[in-house]
Amino acid sequence: MRAGVVVAAHPGVEDLAVRAEELGLHSFWVNDTPMVHGDPFVALSLCAKATRRIKLGIGVTSPALRSAPAAASGFASLNALAPGRIICGAGTGNTARRTLGMPPTTAAALERFIAALQDLCAGRPTAYREGDRVRDIRFLHTGAHVNTTDPIEFVVAALGPKAAAVAGRRGAGLISFGLLDPVAWHRLHDARRRAVHGTSSDPDSPENSYVVTSVHLLHENEDPHSDAARDATGHLVLSLLDFAADTPAVAERLGPDERAAVRALLDRRGTTATAPDRYTKLYPNYLGRIAPQDRDLVLPSLMNTLALVGTRDGVLTRITALEQAGVDELLIQPVTDPPAEMAQLAELLT
Repeated sequence: MRAGVVVAAHPGVEDLAVRAEELGLHSFWVNDTPMVHGDPFVALSLCAKATRRIKLGIGVTSPALRSAPAAASGFASLNALAPGRIICGAGTGNTARRTLGMPPTTAAALERFIAALQDLCAGRPTAYREGDRVRDIRFLHTGAHVNTTDPIEFVVAALGPKAAAVAGRRGAGLISFGLLDPVAWHRLHDARRRAVHGTSSDPDSPENSYVVTSVHLLHENEDPHSDAARDATGHLVLSLLDFAADTPAVAERLGPDERAAVRALLDRRGTTATAPDRYTKLYPNYLGRIAPQDRDLVLPSLMNTLALVGTRDGVLTRITALEQAGVDELLIQPVTDPPAEMAQLAELLT
């Protein structure tokens, strides 16, 4: 299985991209969460100039964040800096919208957005709608500004069949956050293949599938729920608890211990599940390193669900199962020591 890394935009991000390339990692991604992190297009521009081989991805943008013309210009401009190395990840904006206190967009809007990006980034005109007005648009400038010749890879953020079906109809790949259940991946791929029928996409085409997680290899005699293990995986667990705290319907589907953790999180953040401004209390430091006082919220059940923690052989066994389920690349979201975590991943998988 291939290996890659996902980070938040921050000063010096290009140095991490260079190190990832030196380690032989396949891809380097930057989050698109405007009210929490820096801008991914700015960050990847720096990475594009500093690297030569590694794939560069936005993971992920959304029509609820950026218009199709603006997003297409960003991706085609990146493609001019790093020809053929750009990956466009797109989703409904589940987190990026919630950090604004707004709901995610629909699968239908996502599909229209991806279709428009695919047209524009390939140099084709596309229909652009604002309200009742529809116009055909295309890039009006040529030359070094944008690259519409080298292909851009498209992937759809999916946890369920609706988004996977969008990927199938648009001939795109899949990316999923913390989805480590091989059965769930089989379902996503089945939904994607079923959606291809009746379209021009090839059901057996080699679109890539990516999973975002964290890896913590246990030292000899280390407790799998040690402080080090919780620190390495806690940002993923807290992201789920944030989502559940912000979305009571999600919290209701959790077990009793997890619901108790959600209640504790809300109490610590000084908000409630119905407070209109709860997003301002829940999402600061989203996907950042957790505070030591929050380690008790990093429940073993959620660590095991969202991250790969165990001995080398145990982790490789789980990775093999994901590979057999059609996952092509393991992306880690490092927080405790990104260079060391990237090196560990490279040693494990490359």
